[in-house]
Amino acid sequence: MSRTFAQKALERASGESGLEPGRIVDAYPDLYMSHTASWRCIRTLERMGVDRLYDVDRIAMVMDHISPANSAKTAADHRLCREFAEKMGIRTFYDVNAGIAHIVLMEKGHVRPGALIIGTDSHSTIYGALGALGTGVGFSEITAAWVTGRLWMKVPESIKITIEGPPPAGVHPKDIMLRLIGDLGADGATYCSVEFHGSYPAAMSVSERMTLCNLAMEMGAKNAFVPPDETTRAYLAEAGVAPDDYVELRPDPGAVYRQEEVIDTRALSPQIAVPHTVDNVVPVEEVEGTRLDQVFVGSCANAKYDDLAVAARYLKGRTVAPGVRLIVTPASATIMSRAAADGILSTLLEAGATITNPGCGACAGNGGAMADGEVTLSTANRNFRGRMGAYESRIYLSSPATAAASAVRGVITDPREVTV
Repeated sequence: MSRTFAQKALERASGESGLEPGRIVDAYPDLYMSHTASWRCIRTLERMGVDRLYDVDRIAMVMDHISPANSAKTAADHRLCREFAEKMGIRTFYDVNAGIAHIVLMEKGHVRPGALIIGTDSHSTIYGALGALGTGVGFSEITAAWVTGRLWMKVPESIKITIEGPPPAGVHPKDIMLRLIGDLGADGATYCSVEFHGSYPAAMSVSERMTLCNLAMEMGAKNAFVPPDETTRAYLAEAGVAPDDYVELRPDPGAVYRQEEVIDTRALSPQIAVPHTVDNVVPVEEVEGTRLDQVFVGSCANAKYDDLAVAARYLKGRTVAPGVRLIVTPASATIMSRAAADGILSTLLEAGATITNPGCGACAGNGGAMADGEVTLSTANRNFRGRMGAYESRIYLSSPATAAASAVRGVITDPREVTV
């Protein structure tokens, strides 16, 4: 039987064979990620009266969504998590200085090809950038996995998306994903494993693949996947992961997909998701000139090193338009340190940006709030009403290139019109 990536990954995680889409299996995840709200899992565990965990080495806790604490309640939640991790011997614990959970865990070598990873964040699909099956679950599921080590999972159907390139100047992975989301819809891949193939994903960096897999969630995907290759292996080697520590899984020739899509990026223009849904996508030409109050460069979708570097190219030697607030939130401390050493942060600061500490920041509602009627252009992955402050504010989504070019002019701008 020819199998998709998801079938192979769940066969490996469950120990069963011949799995068909729709089958329910007991899977044993390799890693359970929980973020700032890990306190919910801890309190549930206390109510259950359980004090023994299945395998503490499979638990990862990252204090990223509200970091540092912005209230006494959050500070107490963080303290509870720290004390619990120390008491239970959880070694994979990253505090408020580390950054966004997804990025930190990938940088530190905790995410590996072929692994099954569950996390208390819907964008856990990002782990597919390293050839893992990552998926978001609730706090109760994480708590259950802490205790039993397993999770019921349904084998998903798969969608094969072939992306050909390269795209023209000014067009980036975010633009490609916004176009796909606009074409397929917010529910176009619901509970499906989305596999990315083609010449363009094969030529991408791991960081760019993260953007693909992260945003697959906005089509409803259960997980996303880019086939591991030499680029993957080099990233893992830099993170200290030896080749013997993982198993690369790939779909078989002749694997059966629910549907197959092909996107040719060579004629694509920069794309914008307009309020108030991610699948409400138009070419930048249709919204050029929209006045902005704020620009946000951040989130697990687009605050990686290369994203900051792209933004800096558009801002170098320029200043942010009067009346516009530019907020830049690096995804991790490692990224921030590298950007500081390379002069990227200086370029952003000189242009008038406000640089915040690594973490989720405004994407998670932690800073960058808008007043009624204000407008933000954001590189985050969602633009739902009220996500960044007032219910009557508006969020547009774009690539870092479009965001930076727009920050300079104070209105939504086609980055191809700004010389870099």
